Amino acid sequence: MKEYLDISDINNLHEIIDEAISLKKAPYSFEELGKHKTIGLLFFNSSLRTRLSTQKAAQQLGMHCIVINFGADAWGLEFEDGTVMNGSTTEHIKEAAAVISQYCDIIAIRAFPTLTDKEKDLSEHVLNNFKKYGSVPIVNMESATAHPLQALADAITITELKKTAKPKVVLSWAPHPKALPHAVANSFTKMMQRMDVDFVITHPEGYELNPEVTKDTPIVYDQEEAFKDADFIYVKNWSNYKEYGKVVNNDPSWTISNKQMAVTNNAKFMHCLPVRRNVIVADEVIDSDASVVIEQANNRTYSAQVVLKRILEHLK
Repeated sequence: MKEYLDISDINNLHEIIDEAISLKKAPYSFEELGKHKTIGLLFFNSSLRTRLSTQKAAQQLGMHCIVINFGADAWGLEFEDGTVMNGSTTEHIKEAAAVISQYCDIIAIRAFPTLTDKEKDLSEHVLNNFKKYGSVPIVNMESATAHPLQALADAITITELKKTAKPKVVLSWAPHPKALPHAVANSFTKMMQRMDVDFVITHPEGYELNPEVTKDTPIVYDQEEAFKDADFIYVKNWSNYKEYGKVVNNDPSWTISNKQMAVTNNAKFMHCLPVRRNVIVADEVIDSDASVVIEQANNRTYSAQVVLKRILEHLK
């Protein structure tokens, strides 16, 4: 694996899931692989699970970690070409990416979308500028349109917990007071399209994701109908795609409660976290035995570790 920008960078999904599960059983078995190697974790947005899990994964592979919070620890970066830099930005990506590449063997980046400029967000201008001007492998820790480390952790979780060969998996929208990115929903959709599952998306009309992502995945606008006989319920809010970045529906009936879960096949409840309790999901669900959100979060370490392991092997 040369880099990990999106789900498409995984060649054999079943193989990488199995390898991640093996690493989970013996996390320090490849500690020598990353010896004398450094990973730079660059954060343009807040993080808890992504920061800690990726750092832990790197350390379990013997790597040194450097963490930078842009906006606090580093100069403000300029990404546009030809800009007269007489405003708030201090350093251009051309120099920054080149310099960081001299200090780090792998660069991992987390940068959220604007949710105002669709074209800019779809271009993945932060991630792709680091790829363009850097000289080392790039790992996507969540970008404007994708969260492939989370999606791989989700695939690991479903593989570990499924009780049937082809489980029914539902991705459900839920209300949220703020406009949120499409990254998690996009990557989860792409991942489920590659897995042997019966996959359905449910959301209010008008909240369709990018059709280039959903493709021919069934979309059911009746949440109860979508939930029937489901084995896994994955819940996430995303803002409007057509009316880009807007919140045009906050229908509380879409909040996940025991009522919705009752029609499932004793489904497991999944969410990437952080989650707004009693907005996205009721306490009665997230605190129940059906909830596997903590197991999901734990698998974030091993999704990151298997990716870093494969990149390190490519660098040898």
